[in-house]
Amino acid sequence: MRLRHASSTLRVHELTGEGNDVMAIERVAIFIDGSNLYHALESTMKRHDLNFAEFVKKLCGDRGLLRTYYYNALQDASQRPDAFREQQEFFETLRKTPYLEVRLGSIKTAQGTQVEKGVDIMLATDLLYFAWNNFYDTAVLVSGDADFAYAFQAVKNMGKHVEVAYFEGATSRDLLDVADARHQLNRKYFNGLWSGRRSRRRRPSASSPQAATGAPQPAAGPPRPPAAPPVNRHTA
Repeated sequence: MRLRHASSTLRVHELTGEGNDVMAIERVAIFIDGSNLYHALESTMKRHDLNFAEFVKKLCGDRGLLRTYYYNALQDASQRPDAFREQQEFFETLRKTPYLEVRLGSIKTAQGTQVEKGVDIMLATDLLYFAWNNFYDTAVLVSGDADFAYAFQAVKNMGKHVEVAYFEGATSRDLLDVADARHQLNRKYFNGLWSGRRSRRRRPSASSPQAATGAPQPAAGPPRPPAAPPVNRHTA
């Protein structure tokens, strides 16, 4: 299935005997919480070699895609230079996905604990700003984080539709209750969406210099993003 981009196919004109009727194509914006997706894949699928282009196509279906936005935290190059370099290679590959933008927060270390900064607020701000400016008709959120529930409700109040792509047992009930539609992410859903290069190497531990920040992990060949340590997302 070819992905239909909303900017080039915003409207379809159908000529009738009464004149020109215009049928609007539903515009979809997809917002991916990268760290949340990584850890959910790790706990449920035991793999991370997700083909993002095919994943986006399945989420979008036959609707028009505005754009996909992928959010994550940038590894601290001074603390983990090897992980930073590998993560950059992954992001460069991810940016080659059609109509996908990578948006990055930062990671700070406080009392030995890694803390994500700015990721959630970036996602929520874009979700609301694009809705307010009527850039999309439907938002698809790939996350299970309860913090997005209120922003989701605000988007609904603007007359937009909201959908959540979620993992059973790893998603806030508040978020599911707000969603107009749900995409349950399980083994059946991911069938055909893997890159086919599943890794057989041993994952580094959270204390390893190779540990990174939640980037999904293609399993073989360059680039090879490292595994992610637990990250505190909400500590000030």
